[in-house]
Amino acid sequence: MALSVVLLFPIETAAQANCTVIAVGKKASVDGSVITSHTGCCPECRVHVVPAQSFKRGAKAPVYYGLCNVKKPLHNYGEVIGHIPQAENTFAYFHTGYSQMNEHQLAIGESTIPQKKELITTLTNGKQIMTIEQAQLFALQRCKTAKEAVNLIGSFMEKYGFVSTGGWGAESLCIADPNEIWVFEVFGVGEGWSPESGKPGAVWVAQRLPDNHVTIVPNFSIIKEINPDDPDNFMVSEYYMQAAIDRGWYDPKCDKPFNWQETYSPAVITEGSMSRFWLFYSTVAPNCKEWPDKKLSRKILFPDTVYESVVPASYKGYDAYHQYYEPLSLYPFSVKPEEKLSVQDVIAFQRSVFDGTIYDMTADLDWLVPDGKGGMVKSPLATPFPTKDMRELMDITWRRNVSMGGYGMVAQLRGWLPAPIGGVYWFYLDNQYTSTYVPIYAGVTEISSLYKTYDPDNYSDKSARWAIDFVDNLLYLKWQFAIKDLQAVRDPLEAGFFENQAAIDAEALKLYDKSPRRAKKFLTEYTRLSTEKIVKMYKELRNRLISKYTNNKQGANWQ
Repeated sequence: MALSVVLLFPIETAAQANCTVIAVGKKASVDGSVITSHTGCCPECRVHVVPAQSFKRGAKAPVYYGLCNVKKPLHNYGEVIGHIPQAENTFAYFHTGYSQMNEHQLAIGESTIPQKKELITTLTNGKQIMTIEQAQLFALQRCKTAKEAVNLIGSFMEKYGFVSTGGWGAESLCIADPNEIWVFEVFGVGEGWSPESGKPGAVWVAQRLPDNHVTIVPNFSIIKEINPDDPDNFMVSEYYMQAAIDRGWYDPKCDKPFNWQETYSPAVITEGSMSRFWLFYSTVAPNCKEWPDKKLSRKILFPDTVYESVVPASYKGYDAYHQYYEPLSLYPFSVKPEEKLSVQDVIAFQRSVFDGTIYDMTADLDWLVPDGKGGMVKSPLATPFPTKDMRELMDITWRRNVSMGGYGMVAQLRGWLPAPIGGVYWFYLDNQYTSTYVPIYAGVTEISSLYKTYDPDNYSDKSARWAIDFVDNLLYLKWQFAIKDLQAVRDPLEAGFFENQAAIDAEALKLYDKSPRRAKKFLTEYTRLSTEKIVKMYKELRNRLISKYTNNKQGANWQ
């Protein structure tokens, strides 16, 4: 184990506080599939297949730091800061900064969560070496089921010590297989830990998501009371409560039950996390509780014009000083949805920009411009993603959308089909609001170079991420109109992937019965063609947008 560390790669952490995970049990989904997901992932969006491998007995596996960094060669995974025993046989998986799915339909969604400052662990305040992204990678290489992955990740965190990539956060994972989902949460143990201490290098618990429930992890812990005597629904580390007792955070003699979330999380929650809790639960279970009213519902200005600025009376308009917040305890670990969810429903939520709510940045009054008829209308420039410069210029308060940049996925896991066909990795690049989800089957053995090429500092016409990002930037020329141009070509293409899914499944299954290798070859080719269609669409749209909204056509109106 490394005693000292010299970082070879800078670690980019901005996206780590932007991850949203949504998980759907098999009895809560439309088609009986298990669903987990991940949005707002790190800069390392390049995806490639790491094949199954065999190793000699006694071999060592490197432990990397820097997996999230995109500014390194594709197959360079970062700085080696330690080694652990290698598995003799590993499984194939799809590699990204946060690796998310393997060939056996094991899938993992990640969300960084805050922890009390006394628990923070970094590379410089102890000898811990296991980041969550490295633990995910090991689980995908070595495990077939969610329960196996929980036990493996938990044991690695205890033995080798959990270290936060961002230097501040704890972690939550929604680990899924075709049968079940487990929510795994891990906190650090603070500075000064070493393997020689005899104490675990992390505290962790895991709770099973009921099959007929759905849940969200919006960058905050969701596990509350724990029953370690119920192994069907809880798995715990031996030290999970003792760590709190030792720090004086919990007294087992008191009448109050031990609450994991309250004990290890900070006392305050950000608006960005609370808003996502509210949006999710009020959407999937609107009649479950009397959720806060955060819809824009009352006209306050220009009621007779095209643009109607609205705001709920209970929130006093834009008077943030008097904005009331609900208690975190209002939101449960999970809930039974009033209607079953599909993959498309999860995607729709991932794309949310809080339209029509108090968090809608396009509803800010500063977007109003004269309509030439004595009234006011929303500017064509109004966007749910105003840049920092735009917000400063117009004095717009930043609100955290569900949609964010990076990359992400929805994993659809179907146990009634062979694993290479049953697992579908609906993957997107850049901002999911403007991106297109592509189906990558678990049996795919190679990814198009378009999805393996990305340097954020150097544009490349051979990069899918850059093709999407180019369009994303052009939308700012006239967002309100240009976004409709995007949706007009993007939505039919994406819908076609879902409409063709049953036929692709059937053809792959027919081939699989004769030769699994031929089925994988078919699915690999289908994925390649699908990714190429997406890139072609964005390049054609790029040319159309710059031609349609070029400043050359606006020059005559400049004063």
